[in-house]
Amino acid sequence: MPVWLPLALLLVPVGTLITMLVRVIRGQPSILNRFWPVLAGQGVLMIISGGYLGLVWAPPERDMGDVYRIIYAHVPQVWMALLAMTFNFCCSLLYLFRKNLKTDALAEASAEVGLYFGAVGVTLGAIWARPTWGVFWTWDPRLTSAAVMLVYYAGYLAARRFIDNADSRGTISAVLGVFGITIPVTVYFSVVWMRSLHQTQSTPKTVDPMMVISLRWSATAFLCLLIVFMFHRYRIAMARLKSEVAQPESLPSAMPGVPS
Repeated sequence: MPVWLPLALLLVPVGTLITMLVRVIRGQPSILNRFWPVLAGQGVLMIISGGYLGLVWAPPERDMGDVYRIIYAHVPQVWMALLAMTFNFCCSLLYLFRKNLKTDALAEASAEVGLYFGAVGVTLGAIWARPTWGVFWTWDPRLTSAAVMLVYYAGYLAARRFIDNADSRGTISAVLGVFGITIPVTVYFSVVWMRSLHQTQSTPKTVDPMMVISLRWSATAFLCLLIVFMFHRYRIAMARLKSEVAQPESLPSAMPGVPS
């Protein structure tokens, strides 16, 4: 399999994610209203084929043997969590400048979906740690910062439930989202800034090309599902906002992804 193929397939979900954000900002219908089944299908097919690539096709790791193969699920899950939290930051920042309830809904959706992927990623990491480190959990800088990230965004989502006014909820959540980006950044760079039991980030130059292809393939598959999950969670948030807002002019009637 050519190395460029996973990157070429990555263009579909990345382009979709950027387009979705731009169209929401402009108040245009989301392209995912009809396109999401295609993206979901791509994600499912790539996960199935990615299982073969990671479990059979890719070679065993020099030191860990076959135990390392959980990396093809663990690492993409954490990447998706960090990406979703970064998306939450972007939407939160946009809300502070434009007070657009659609961007607040996207921020909520990305935080909840990111929390899911983060919880799964950390759980898989703990499973991997047992045969490699001898324990399920150690207060390593990366693990600790990842745990803090999960707690913070769980608190972010909980705080939204206690604020009834949509504008106040959006503003307070946006502030939390903007400041919260420091935690995902710390998670990513923790192994560089501090002495850590966790390994540093690998590069394509330091691992077998077959491993690179398998990891990129899995990451693309999970990115497709991340976008689909965020889109449907966004629809739920917008439907709730439509029922909450008292004055129709506060929220346009033609909302992306919300049935009229």
